[in-house]
Amino acid sequence: MAASMTPQEKLDLIRENLQEVMKPEIIEDVVVKQNRSLVVYWGTATTGRPHCAYFVPILKIAQLLQAGCTVKILLADIHGFLDNLKAPLDLVNFRATYYKFVITALLEAINVPISGLEFVLGSSYQLSSKYTMDLFRMSSVTTEHDAKKAGAEVVKQVANAPLSGLIYPLMQALDEQFLGVDAQFGGVDQRKIFALAAETLPKIGYKERAHLMNPMVPGLAGGKMSASDPDSKIDVLDPPDVVTKKLKKAVAAPKEIEGNGIISFVEYVLLPASRLKSGGKGSFKVEVKGGEPIIYEHIAKLKEDYAGDKLTPQTLKPAVTAALITLLEPVQAAFKASKEWQELETKAYPPPSKKVKKERKIGTKYAGGQPGPIEGKPDGSVKGDAADKTTLADDADAAMKKLAVGGD
Repeated sequence: MAASMTPQEKLDLIRENLQEVMKPEIIEDVVVKQNRSLVVYWGTATTGRPHCAYFVPILKIAQLLQAGCTVKILLADIHGFLDNLKAPLDLVNFRATYYKFVITALLEAINVPISGLEFVLGSSYQLSSKYTMDLFRMSSVTTEHDAKKAGAEVVKQVANAPLSGLIYPLMQALDEQFLGVDAQFGGVDQRKIFALAAETLPKIGYKERAHLMNPMVPGLAGGKMSASDPDSKIDVLDPPDVVTKKLKKAVAAPKEIEGNGIISFVEYVLLPASRLKSGGKGSFKVEVKGGEPIIYEHIAKLKEDYAGDKLTPQTLKPAVTAALITLLEPVQAAFKASKEWQELETKAYPPPSKKVKKERKIGTKYAGGQPGPIEGKPDGSVKGDAADKTTLADDADAAMKKLAVGGD
């Protein structure tokens, strides 16, 4: 497809559905003047299970590939560990491979050729002496304030945060150089890290890159879709009944467009996916009880109908549910057909072990029933290292003599 596109058509496709582009002249120079493939990277920390919000960047990556771009996907295993220990080191490698399976399946589900796609594991180069030295150089020209500000919307914020949260944005900036890209792509929540990269890379002798930003799609419960909130996201392997249940509970106020996760999902996932799958105009079908189905080809008309109450949450939710289940079918079929992927899921996300209820010892003051200096027994006796300090005597007569007040 890219071979038959003009440079302007490529630029239009690269910019489609983006909220912001920093340094667009860099992209124009590569695509128009140099007339070569734009090299872009998108990074994802391999932490929680990938969910349906991943379709948003995946759809953009699909458009970049269609525009003839070379796309490098950074499986950021070390970043996942640095972000407040979200992923234990012994799991990050399994999770990185799991992410590769999911991302590949998502792209194949929408008929996107992946010949221009490259997966890179962060630890494959981030542990080198050259990278480490450059990280030291970057830290010498970055203040603690700027590093903390850059990661504020991406790195988990906690009281008395570990130093790793300051290293995270520096590494993300430095990755642009080591991956050899023209641009970095990410959500608009990454903007402060992108700004840090643009400012600091030239200070250590590297060129500035362009940055492409997707809007943040609201979660099903309102706010950001998060892997840590089961009600706000749908896992790509959730069965149809679970998908239906979660979408029924989704927040979608009548006539309200702003912050409506259901409408945003149609705009940024379902309509673009339909266009890619059909190879032409996309469409989104809404079944109407007792009438003809409504076919939407443009999101503006859908928003207009929703704002005017012609399209209600009761009719929109079932339509989104049906479209999403259809979109997930090839992904879940690929999972069921791959024993390797199934085994990897168990290794990457082992089920939580059942907590064994500890027996509470009678008479002990110690949590969990652990024996302390003394321990009361059911028969009233006292045992333990300090038992002699609490036992008056071995028999009643001796004990009575010790208890006597002012005795002879």
